[in-house]
Amino acid sequence: MSDQPKPAVAPRAATAILIACGVLCAALAMGLRQSFGLFLAPMTAAHAWSASGFAFAIALQVLLNGVAQPLCGQVADRIGGRTVIMGGAVLYTLGLIGMASTSDLGLFTFFAGLLLGVAVSAAGMPVVIASLTRLLPESQRGRAVGLGTAGTSFGQFLVVPLAGFGIGGFGWEMTLWLMAAAALLMIPLALPLNDKPAPKAAATTEETAREALSRAFRTPSFWFLFSGFFVCGLHVSFLSVHLPGFVHSCGLPVAVGAGAISLIGLFNVIGSLGAGELAQRWRRRELLVAIYALRGVVMAVFMMLPKTTTTVLAFSAVMGLLWLSTVPPTVALVARNFGTRWLATIFGLVFLGHQIGGFTGAFLGGVILDRTGSYDLMWTIGILAAAFAALVHLPVKDPAPAAPAARPARA
Repeated sequence: MSDQPKPAVAPRAATAILIACGVLCAALAMGLRQSFGLFLAPMTAAHAWSASGFAFAIALQVLLNGVAQPLCGQVADRIGGRTVIMGGAVLYTLGLIGMASTSDLGLFTFFAGLLLGVAVSAAGMPVVIASLTRLLPESQRGRAVGLGTAGTSFGQFLVVPLAGFGIGGFGWEMTLWLMAAAALLMIPLALPLNDKPAPKAAATTEETAREALSRAFRTPSFWFLFSGFFVCGLHVSFLSVHLPGFVHSCGLPVAVGAGAISLIGLFNVIGSLGAGELAQRWRRRELLVAIYALRGVVMAVFMMLPKTTTTVLAFSAVMGLLWLSTVPPTVALVARNFGTRWLATIFGLVFLGHQIGGFTGAFLGGVILDRTGSYDLMWTIGILAAAFAALVHLPVKDPAPAAPAARPARA
């Protein structure tokens, strides 16, 4: 298979600009997305909507993000990530304008749920890091993916507080309009991500998308990675949605729960950068086994400790290091096993597993709390899931980099 486009070692300044633009693009896309929860109270009060109606639109967005990701990935693999990200930025802008302009809950669901669900997929982290992986040489990919993943947390820290300040100072409508204008910044940021595949030579035989997907579906390593990323999503969504409530149920102030989520995001920057560096030096399979095993140990120890402000914040800091540190080695393994030609498509399908796990973690946590009155069973499930994820990565194939003109090794 011709693994196009073949990365060339760019001048250092050009490489730095490429990585910086990719990181900022991912940061902006995630930061805007993570801000939507701030609008629940003011918008439901202004329009007399139910909280569940607003929440359904956002939940629909998350679910559609997972479903649309492999489709956006395949388009990016065919025409290049730059064009897809720019299109996503336009959809992002239209969705935010629609949120600001409508007072009808059905239309709001269309803009916030359907339109922005596709926009987040087109302009989000998977497409960005797939483009960076294709454009950079093997020696720089792990670091770039780590930076791109860390950028999502950087965006959360930068954009979410600014959105909160805007709502308090200018009102929710003006803030949505300003966010729509900010979304357009992703268009110039995407300009360096020019990974459009080179035209095929007449005598060149290139693997088609259908052939690549068929090969992935027949490969056990794909399903191992999919299953592991499901567990990652389950952990991330359970803690994001339910950790503040769990902390409050332990008799601690609400501010401790908010601080816990903030600390997770802060330490995720460190964890993602560290995982990107380690993915270039260690075998990626063993790195994933260690990350998931450590998650289980950290959760088990936390459950045995008294719940104080100190233990909650210490747990949050350590979990932050392990939060999205799974992304760089997972992307590297997908690229190693299946090549970079259809990377956005195949990683998009692995990412779908993450989003299904995310839906499961958020929903199951609520069901267990309603049925049992506590989160104890959910914590146990999270610990067992971590052990499963560590074990399921042991048989993943971690081949050496293929020669530039070679067909990717079959797992």
